Amino acid sequence: MAKQKLFTIKARTDETTGFGTVSAMYGGRLVNKDGRANIHRRGLGFLQRHSWYHTMLDMPRTHFLGAIFLCFLLINLVFAFVYFFIGVEYLGGMVASTTTEKFIEAYFFSAQTFTTVGYGRINPTGYLTSFVAAFEAFSGLLFFALATGLFYARFSQPKAFIRFSDKAIMAPFKGGTAFMFRLTPFKNTYLTDAEVKLTLAMTLEENGKKTNQFFPLSLQLSSINTLNLSWTLVHVVDEKSPFFGLSLEDLITAKAEIMVFLKAFDETYSNTVVKRSSYLAEEIEFGARFLPMYHRSADGNTTILDIEKLSLTEKVELNQPTA
Repeated sequence: MAKQKLFTIKARTDETTGFGTVSAMYGGRLVNKDGRANIHRRGLGFLQRHSWYHTMLDMPRTHFLGAIFLCFLLINLVFAFVYFFIGVEYLGGMVASTTTEKFIEAYFFSAQTFTTVGYGRINPTGYLTSFVAAFEAFSGLLFFALATGLFYARFSQPKAFIRFSDKAIMAPFKGGTAFMFRLTPFKNTYLTDAEVKLTLAMTLEENGKKTNQFFPLSLQLSSINTLNLSWTLVHVVDEKSPFFGLSLEDLITAKAEIMVFLKAFDETYSNTVVKRSSYLAEEIEFGARFLPMYHRSADGNTTILDIEKLSLTEKVELNQPTA
């Protein structure tokens, strides 16, 4: 049913999405809410599939700090075992008496050597122990240089601090209907030349075979000079729209997904930043409109932008057009 309605209005397809048309290739959404493609690569080894540099840059802050700290603990644990098996008698200045205490002393000697702190109470006395200690100090310099580089790369990496509404809506608009969602910057960044592109993906039956088809969604306003407040993106549902005549049930049956691509110029980074997201049919609320999310301050001199209201809507009557 959805396919016949779409071909009645002869909506043009988009061949430049980068996703294939074979519907059996995909499960779930094409683009995750965080903007990453919902794809898992196989056929190569784990180390070949992953770029550790990109992984370290993209992981959450707590995971990154935890990974650095865990590496520090494990590296020192390895060197502590090496010193212990060479013989703690070659570590001068030890005061430990039990085996456990000697291993703990060896571990903290390793930590002091790895960080080049070198308090001096414990020192290597044999040639082999001295060689291991020298190699560990060299490894520590490389480790902290690498960790510092990753810290700086994460700190200086251009990011689009933009938040999308949790849901999209079908709302009354100028006597008709429009598909809408909104976004807003949520940090003290200054974005200019913001531009958004929307693509509707649907699984349709053609010649008895299900295929993925992609339709560009025109926007009432696809670019703005500056992005300071919230921005409501509006696609008018008229005879040229692939949404025309479709109900929420039709969109769910066709596994509709609206993919969002945004790019803007961040003056602080002096670089272009991008942000991606998507909305499934189940995430579209029919017969709703967004509530205002900004107002004047008490003294009337400042605009207050309430980020918490980004996804707030209220029910309204919707006259959905039919094909």
